[in-house]
Amino acid sequence: MAQERLSSILSHIRTPSGLTAITAKNPDDIVITYAARTPLTKAGKGGLKDTPIDALLLQLFKHTLSGSNIDPSLVEDICCGNVNDGFAPYKARVAALAAGFPNTTAVSSANRFCSSGLLAVQQIANQIACGSIEVGLAVGAESMSLSGNSVPEFNDGVLAVSQEARDCGQSMGQTSENVGKDFGITREMQDRYAAESFKRAEHAQKSGWFDNEVVPIKTTVKNPKTGETVEVTVTKDDGLRYGTTFESLSKIRPAFTQWGDRSTGGNSSQVTDGAASVLLMKRSTAERIGQTIMAKFCGATVQGVAPRIMGIGPSVAIPKLLGKFKLSNEEVDLFEINEAFASMAVYCIRELGLDAEKVNPRGGAIALGHPLGATGARQIVTGLAEARRQKKKILVTSMCIGTGQGMAGLFVNEQV
Repeated sequence: MAQERLSSILSHIRTPSGLTAITAKNPDDIVITYAARTPLTKAGKGGLKDTPIDALLLQLFKHTLSGSNIDPSLVEDICCGNVNDGFAPYKARVAALAAGFPNTTAVSSANRFCSSGLLAVQQIANQIACGSIEVGLAVGAESMSLSGNSVPEFNDGVLAVSQEARDCGQSMGQTSENVGKDFGITREMQDRYAAESFKRAEHAQKSGWFDNEVVPIKTTVKNPKTGETVEVTVTKDDGLRYGTTFESLSKIRPAFTQWGDRSTGGNSSQVTDGAASVLLMKRSTAERIGQTIMAKFCGATVQGVAPRIMGIGPSVAIPKLLGKFKLSNEEVDLFEINEAFASMAVYCIRELGLDAEKVNPRGGAIALGHPLGATGARQIVTGLAEARRQKKKILVTSMCIGTGQGMAGLFVNEQV
């Protein structure tokens, strides 16, 4: 009798785990009350090619303030994920002040290569969790048209110490070919995966699914031939190639012939401009100030892999993340995995044993584009929008990272 009583008491005080723990609602939960993105447009050719990131962020900040109806004075810190612009902290600060945030709102930038947008979310969430701030905004932004993509220079003495150190200098195309060769990801497998990404993105755009995640951007575009500048309002992703098929992708020449013949311009992510924003605070704060809670941010983690096969990062980051929360793949409703290259996406889905129908239902970076600093935040915006549409709860986003790392984040959709 006493043993039964003790077991009953322990069952009430034992820390919940798995789905029970992450779906429970507590005042100290870190929640998302607004998430949106700009259109993603082709670098050098698309609607945002002449829009610098401060101008892009200005409009995204304004949409965030109006869309969330947050008092800007409550936002204590903004973290901007960015990869290629060394002046990103300046530009984000300028844009924030111009958008109406007071000078009491601080601004920083974060760079973990392709996962910089997710890192920005994690850093804001961590500040809120430890009590440094109450409300913060995480954004990711990249103008690949204007910021360039310079190749880093390494010290010869450092490189001489380690082969893996030298491997950090391999181009992303070379690492994709390494993955293809090392793990038997054929050209056909990559092209078939890419064709499906284009098909899903086309269906999503034609069905209007992106309309509830994309905010319009007013800007100017310069005609490279005439020099004429015209004002435009960019409302849609312009990198989608309607009617793309496996057969059409099969005709594209390999892009990195010095290293292999499997990766092409058709089965690799597009070079892109764009930005995304995610507003975070504690649940208790959201309820007190009348913010609508979209989702709960449960946490994120990172793990390194060999630099020469950097794209397989999600295959180690996702199990590590799910292990921390005692979840299985089957309990996750949706996965947003960055399609830096089809070789890497195919490998990660196969290695993790994922249901392909759960992965990137609206297409991924191959079809939509990959603005480096923005994609980590963009996946959250897209994933939560799709979770609402499908009335699903559990979302995992994951990125591969240059130099060989993987990052993953876990979210619970509360608008079911």
